[in-house]
Amino acid sequence: MGTMAWIDLSVFLLLFTLFVYVFATVTITSLHKVYLAFHFAMMLWPFCQFAIKATANTELQLFYVKLAFVDAVLLAIGWLFFTLFLTGQTLIRRIHISIIIPALLIIPIIIINPNAMFVLPVEGGYVERDYGTLFWFTMIILLGYVIVSLFIMLQALIRDNSTRIKNQVKQVLIGMLVMTAFVLSDLLLNVAFPQNQTVIQGLTSFGILFSAIFFVIAIHRNKVFDIVTIAHQDIIDTIDLGILVIDDNEIIIEINQLLSPYLNLHVGDQFDIEDILPQETQADMAEPFIQAYQEHPLERTEIEVVYHAIKDSHVHIQVSPILVEGSMVGRIITFQDMSELRSLIEETKLQNEILRNRNDSLITIQQELSRTNLKLEQMAVTDSLTGCYNRHYLMQQLEQDINQNLQDQIPFSILLLDIDHFKSVNDNYGHLVGDDVLCRTVGIIQHYLRQDDILARYGGEEFIVYLPDTEQSEAEILAERIKSAVEMNTINISKGASLSITISIGLQSNRTFASDPSMHSETALNEMFQAVDEALYQAKREGRNRIVSTRLTHPIT
Repeated sequence: MGTMAWIDLSVFLLLFTLFVYVFATVTITSLHKVYLAFHFAMMLWPFCQFAIKATANTELQLFYVKLAFVDAVLLAIGWLFFTLFLTGQTLIRRIHISIIIPALLIIPIIIINPNAMFVLPVEGGYVERDYGTLFWFTMIILLGYVIVSLFIMLQALIRDNSTRIKNQVKQVLIGMLVMTAFVLSDLLLNVAFPQNQTVIQGLTSFGILFSAIFFVIAIHRNKVFDIVTIAHQDIIDTIDLGILVIDDNEIIIEINQLLSPYLNLHVGDQFDIEDILPQETQADMAEPFIQAYQEHPLERTEIEVVYHAIKDSHVHIQVSPILVEGSMVGRIITFQDMSELRSLIEETKLQNEILRNRNDSLITIQQELSRTNLKLEQMAVTDSLTGCYNRHYLMQQLEQDINQNLQDQIPFSILLLDIDHFKSVNDNYGHLVGDDVLCRTVGIIQHYLRQDDILARYGGEEFIVYLPDTEQSEAEILAERIKSAVEMNTINISKGASLSITISIGLQSNRTFASDPSMHSETALNEMFQAVDEALYQAKREGRNRIVSTRLTHPIT
């Protein structure tokens, strides 16, 4: 085993060390999971290069050569999907499949190596090897993945107005450009135009290592992958109150800038109620507050403390539950600096009018806080663009209602609506017009719904309408009214130009319920969604702008 083999092994070990470092030092979000999978694929290449040189068995050498290039294909696919995830792109199911079709064609070619047209040995082994026509075909496909990924990131830099998104895309773009430069150098210098048959070892491996180092530095220093939902960040950062939000597992999920002088806490930390109280707080005040917090989570509790380390600041702390449909999903803790108010009270004890005004001001602030709490609770269950409910809320509501419907034999219906050719609207008129189409369509649908009906955005341009206590015939009449109203609606685009759209609707209802206690409501819900989804796709296959009704193969029980 030559010295060059140790280069690839060293790169592999360094990449593994970086993998462990990222896993151990960051709060794992969905995007971190995607990156770790991407990082693992990067580790596999230098390992295979080392393994090829470490064995004299020709069959094993060929196996590791094939594994390395299969990994390269997976790395290219992962690169593209990682780019889509990073830039916030969403794809429909059929486009996901079309993306991986070239890779599905390449991988069998690599594995089978027909007539040694992908790779062939030199001097009886694969440590030194030549590449055939299929190898260059594979490289062209992989280069296509690279170009598409880079194009998406460049488009995101041009299109996206969010500084946070632009910064994280810039960091990843530079790292990926580094890797691309090394890989292309390896192809040109070692494969396409070798100089005096001298192979420059480890170019691709070093490119992977340098890009990984860049990614990890970016993750650690700039936190470019910490894409926690911050839709309400601008709201709470502008309120003249310190706000800390925790989930039902006592994990901090939001903390605004106003609290930085008081608390050394960060998003992702495990919350402890005692951490927010100054050490000087008297036990007879702290213990009832802590006891109320621990034993009565659904009730508001409050305390006023003094932070002597910060100019003797008097701070009013209030803990309130965040409730969704009666269930606590977290808590919001507010910090109001009462120092100025305390000073005024002490200085103007005899000026009752001023004191009353200050009390009125306090009441106003409390009312504003209550309104803000309601806004935060509403944001947790609604779609930010259209204002209708989100998919999470709908699922919770349906699971609860199905249990009740099963017991009381109550009919209900579900409509799954999809805006026809919505992608062409975005492509031809831009995303602003697309957003306007979504919002106007939601407005039309809501016009025909009853107070108890639930409209939710199911994903992209798909919407779900839940119609409690509704027979199929009634649902079909409502669906026809909605479809006709959408079709008749005209959307003004610009300077006299207008746009009309249509929708396709899948309809599912169930009136009779068999008595089968073994069927769980979640299973019944899944069956119903599968059936209504099939109805929608049938409507689209039959030409769109139509309604297709269906019944479950097995009745909901």
